[in-house]
Amino acid sequence: MLAFTTPFFKRGETVLVGFSGGPDSVCLMHFLRYLAGKKHFEIIAVHVHHGLRGKAADKDAAFCRRLCKTWDIPFILKKKNVRSLAKKLDLSIEHAARKARYEAFAQAARSTGATKLALGHHLDDQAETVLLNLLRGTQPEGLCGIPVRRMLNKKVEIVRPLLCITRAEVQEYLQENNLSFVTDETNFDETYRRNWVRGELLPLLESKQPQIRQHLAVMAQRLSEKLKK
Repeated sequence: MLAFTTPFFKRGETVLVGFSGGPDSVCLMHFLRYLAGKKHFEIIAVHVHHGLRGKAADKDAAFCRRLCKTWDIPFILKKKNVRSLAKKLDLSIEHAARKARYEAFAQAARSTGATKLALGHHLDDQAETVLLNLLRGTQPEGLCGIPVRRMLNKKVEIVRPLLCITRAEVQEYLQENNLSFVTDETNFDETYRRNWVRGELLPLLESKQPQIRQHLAVMAQRLSEKLKK
């Protein structure tokens, strides 16, 4: 069973959960369903359909809806036209998709009165983000990577309970609990820089330093703490 060292959730509050149907979000949703029963808060799933992957994306949304029905979790589907947004704002597809997601989350929070948004980023995501920011060229803040907590807006806080957990531990949890999930084939397309970092650069670094992911995550945490002082 997963355990959080940080008390993320309060009794009686409403928590949105970003639910793509992928392994990370299924792991997070399954555990929060258990935790909500113990700590007495409400969870609501939010799935964002980006309009990018045709029938594959439709199947992912249907999977998420079915699973939420099985688990008796309220489900919200938000559809966004990412290509149109990218063209309108002159953004890459990746950046437009991220902007669309957070807009969808903010809309869902307003309609439900949610005060928290839980996302399934884990330690490997943190390591990838630090390397990506380093490759792009960044201020020291960029080396802090993904924050465990930050405000989405004045009323909603984003929390990432899995940020101290590795991708391997997520997979282990899914196997132990016999949980199914969907796979986004674009996660393997190395024309996206993050996928190249995940599939090529990190494994290369890991061949020389097996703890590179943990080292990057710890560095990000320590730098974040120093910059806050």
